[in-house]
Amino acid sequence: MKLITLLPADKYVVVNKTMLTDKERKNLISLYEPVIGYAAVSLYLTLWRDLDRLELVSMDYNHHHLMSLLKCSIETIKNARMSLESVGLIKTYVKQGDLNSYVYELYSPLSPKEFFAHPIFSVILYNNLGKYEYELLKTEFKEYKIDLKEYEDITATLDTTYKATSNTSFQAIGTHENVLTLQDQVDFDLLFSSIPKGILNERSINRKLKELINNLAFIYNLDTLKMTELIRLVINDKGYIDKEELRKSARKYYQYNNNGKLPTLVYRTQPEYLKNPIGDNTNRGRIIGVFENTSPYDFLKSKYKGANPTSRDLKLLESLLIDLNLKPAVVNVLIDYVLKKNDNKLNQAFVETIAGQWKRLNIETAEDAMNVAEKEHKKYSKKITNPKVDKMVEPVWFNEKLESDTMSEEETEELASILDKYK
Repeated sequence: MKLITLLPADKYVVVNKTMLTDKERKNLISLYEPVIGYAAVSLYLTLWRDLDRLELVSMDYNHHHLMSLLKCSIETIKNARMSLESVGLIKTYVKQGDLNSYVYELYSPLSPKEFFAHPIFSVILYNNLGKYEYELLKTEFKEYKIDLKEYEDITATLDTTYKATSNTSFQAIGTHENVLTLQDQVDFDLLFSSIPKGILNERSINRKLKELINNLAFIYNLDTLKMTELIRLVINDKGYIDKEELRKSARKYYQYNNNGKLPTLVYRTQPEYLKNPIGDNTNRGRIIGVFENTSPYDFLKSKYKGANPTSRDLKLLESLLIDLNLKPAVVNVLIDYVLKKNDNKLNQAFVETIAGQWKRLNIETAEDAMNVAEKEHKKYSKKITNPKVDKMVEPVWFNEKLESDTMSEEETEELASILDKYK
């Protein structure tokens, strides 16, 4: 961990990544305070207080502000912050300068069920409280269940409203931590019992495999029998399911039955919660708007001058969106970047190398993708020492290009072609 001196004059801003209800405040005090101490809990609640009325982000403060409110030293604040970081309630970023600037991201406490199931938190809580207080607290948070034996579950799931088709798009809107659940698309008992014993290694059957099978069944509209058939074709000699081959088989089956079309993911645009705030009318802001409000299919089609993209390029898009789960705007930035750097060719290996890096960096927005692309480009350009090598071609949306008062005719045309969709 990098050690950075914290000063009272250092700036900070608070960013909300969650929700904090009255129930979660109770969890924070009852469960976390015995583990991390009152100073850390007080700091967390004070940072929450700093948020604006919509509880999204705070104005800029310095750390003397916290010292005044909490009546404690800067060292106490630093230790309290580190305690919050250690239990996942805060994530801290710093930009160093004459005065350092910090960003504090707030995350919600675990639920009581998750907390008591945690192998470390529960032990620390037990040791700090003692057996009697611990059992008392556990009883207080015990979940009471109603006997539902005579009731029927009629709760609607995502797939009862939305169906995966080749020409319809939908977009799930939720919070940053929101998880949409699907009911089982296949009968797993029937599926695995239909595969002869000795062919499938039972140790390969786990939650992640079932999740993949379930998602593929939903995306490609496959029933239990068809999924069983596809799985039997991709079991390797060790009895394990080749997940990559299963994805390919499901895709081929879907395309065969849908005139070569792909699922709706390639037609979706960036989720609203990952878009930049509206109102940025600079050239860069308008380009970000294009990346965010255009589906990867339409963006790639614009690069084909309105012609339909090749099936090979569409499969590459599908892989980025489904297999790597990249966001639509990030895929658009990637397409534009690679085409510019690679003489208008979408080389699969090149694309997947960059896509893998962006996935590991957890890039989810167009702006972050643009920034990391520019950073990597500059890093690579510095390594080129041969004066005979022409300057590498850069996308027009690199910062200096847009901030320059004069642009070449080619750059102006490129900018206009991108912004044409924004009109």
